[in-house]
Amino acid sequence: MSYGQPNSIPVGARYFAALLLLVAGLAQFFEGLTAVVHDNYYAIVNDYLVTFNIATWGWIHLILGVLLVLSGGFVLAGATWARLLGAVLAAISAVTVFVWIPYNPVGATILLALDVFVIWALLAHSHRQPA
Repeated sequence: MSYGQPNSIPVGARYFAALLLLVAGLAQFFEGLTAVVHDNYYAIVNDYLVTFNIATWGWIHLILGVLLVLSGGFVLAGATWARLLGAVLAAISAVTVFVWIPYNPVGATILLALDVFVIWALLAHSHRQPA
């Protein structure tokens, strides 16, 4: 049994995941920038499990957004290590976005779905398929 090139569907999903990493990173970046610059833009949630200042959340999203964009660029460039880094960063992003849901429910839910798909696409079908 010989092993050839990977199946085109997982490879396409990986490139699509890299593009979604870029989109999710930009969304996180601009969401964080909005929270830092206009801290009264988001709803103030009292008595929530995680109580950070909105500006602190903004900085978390800014830094995570930059890291997601960088890893998405490396995945597009074909770096194998970047797939694992992108999946780890997407998992961290999913956790932070899940905690961010009370502040921005619609945007956080969309980003959470993007993160879950990115994790699947980067980690699924990583081995070569038989030719």
